[in-house]
Amino acid sequence: MDAVNEGTGPQSYTQNSSCQRGALEAAQEIIKEEIAEKLDIKQLIASDSLNTFRIADLGCATGPNTFLAVQTILEAVQPKLGSQNSQTFPEFQVFFSDLVSNDFNTLFKSLPPQSQIPYFAAGVPGSFLTQHKQIRNLSSVLHHFHGPLFPKASLHFVHSSCALNWLSQVPKPVAERTSSAWNAGKILYSISSSREVTEAYSCQFANDMGLFLQARANELVGGGLMALVIPGLPVGILFSETRTALEFELLGSTLMGMANMGLVSKEKVDCFNLPVYFPSLEELKAIIERNREFRIEKMEAISHPKMKTEPKQCISSIKAVFEGIIGKHFGSNVTEELFEQCSIKAAEPSVILLDTDMPTLHVLLVILKRNGNDNA
Repeated sequence: MDAVNEGTGPQSYTQNSSCQRGALEAAQEIIKEEIAEKLDIKQLIASDSLNTFRIADLGCATGPNTFLAVQTILEAVQPKLGSQNSQTFPEFQVFFSDLVSNDFNTLFKSLPPQSQIPYFAAGVPGSFLTQHKQIRNLSSVLHHFHGPLFPKASLHFVHSSCALNWLSQVPKPVAERTSSAWNAGKILYSISSSREVTEAYSCQFANDMGLFLQARANELVGGGLMALVIPGLPVGILFSETRTALEFELLGSTLMGMANMGLVSKEKVDCFNLPVYFPSLEELKAIIERNREFRIEKMEAISHPKMKTEPKQCISSIKAVFEGIIGKHFGSNVTEELFEQCSIKAAEPSVILLDTDMPTLHVLLVILKRNGNDNA
């Protein structure tokens, strides 16, 4: 996986992440309510020798959405502290974590003024400690935050939004020519992909999510909370039935069209797949229950109008997220041509990409509490 588009220009993630912001906004009030009801902050702070409440946002990208998430958490946590004098009032520390290649410069340049609820901000690049005793026996090197990032029992609240859809790798069966899940000519488990392809993606997500939960269970204190905001499937809907599936189908078919015109190698297209997956609530629940380190406090699928976008905005959003990984495989010249053709096709009346009657992805909100030290 490559980082999202850097900077603040017209093609940057910063300027093309309204859909991701919509997911955050959809979950915002519920996260506040769960913090108010389920987080025993005074107990957590009382056991912290530094009198500091520590928050981590995993998959922060370049802003500004991460700052909205942090603001939401702080605004919910502060009232629970009650009236305390300046000597006993805890300090807040926020860790912004993402890939090593993430544009942390843009992130911290846009850090908002901290006039109301000040906090200490730090960046945590997600390079993995492959020799860590808990993961040294894994067969593949993980990226981003599926593995350990923080010391044991060092965090009180973990947040991640629109990031856990990324897989640690393309599922191996999908990339093997001799496999029944070989996904030639397609870039994802799409409308025309076989059942074996979808199953391979599902298994990879379950494995990655299990490792993520294992790492976070080690890093969160007992009684700490974790809020996960994950674009996923509406109840009873398959991925192939969503507009998002059509968006990726358009991207893949445009690539194949370029291959047929000799603009890109067909072999390169055949061996290219995106490492992303959109789960259902049922899948998430089963994975969490297997972990046994967390209690599910809240889990629901939320519809939000910002999950629907216009053609130009839709393609711009996809480009802002996937341009890096596509360019790395095909080259920057191919990438520019690809998204230009996609924009043209998406605007054609015959393309049903933005059929308003098609189901869109929902916001899957999961609130988990780390087992142990729980009086709430």
